[in-house]
Amino acid sequence: MSLGTWLAIDTATDIASVAAGRRVAGGTAGADSGAHVQGARRHAAEIVRLIDFALGRIGVRPADLDGVVVGDGPGSFTGLRIGWAAAKGLGQETGLQLVAVPSLLAAAAGAAVKLGAVPIAACFDALRGEVYGALYVVHPDRVETLVAPATTTLAEFARASPVVPRLVVGDGATRYADAALAWTGAPPVALASLPPLARMLLSLFSRTGAARAIDDVPAAEPVYGRPAEAQAKWEARHGRPLPDPSRPTR
Repeated sequence: MSLGTWLAIDTATDIASVAAGRRVAGGTAGADSGAHVQGARRHAAEIVRLIDFALGRIGVRPADLDGVVVGDGPGSFTGLRIGWAAAKGLGQETGLQLVAVPSLLAAAAGAAVKLGAVPIAACFDALRGEVYGALYVVHPDRVETLVAPATTTLAEFARASPVVPRLVVGDGATRYADAALAWTGAPPVALASLPPLARMLLSLFSRTGAARAIDDVPAAEPVYGRPAEAQAKWEARHGRPLPDPSRPTR
């Protein structure tokens, strides 16, 4: 069953990526177009250019799309906001369907391309000695989430996991490479060695257990993993949650 032409955006990590292509149920498809850029400070300046490039390569306009799939994090607070702003802008302007897939799942799926349906852990660097971590088995038509995305230390992640993964991928894994190697017996895999996450989002969103639908596009938010540093400092100073301007006050 054809799902039409979709655009994928991921900005959860230091590598921002965009991909576009036709999708069918189960995640198989024809050729994709895509582009990526490395360096978190370049995300805001480059995201529109990346989108234009990806769409131009397959000869479609935003209005021709059937939907947008966006990386759901957790990850960089600022990075995620940039990608989600672009996705939500397209969704609101054209009425496109919007779905979200965990960026950690996209990283695990990149390794699963070669390894198949085996447990793979994905870890992004969360700073402060922590990682954003999750554990998946990626099947051709579905995804098993063995450990849902959480903010933790790599040691705590290993203790909480029901199985030992075949390997650990992501910049959190390479930052704590010794711990990742001790856990799995395999060297960790860097994000730069995996397919761009946006390309994997395109292959994943139609698989059972992979995506969440975004019904209220203006109010939708990604899974940040933790509040922004500025928000955490404000709440610590004032002793209460930061007011949400999107919610009416009483």
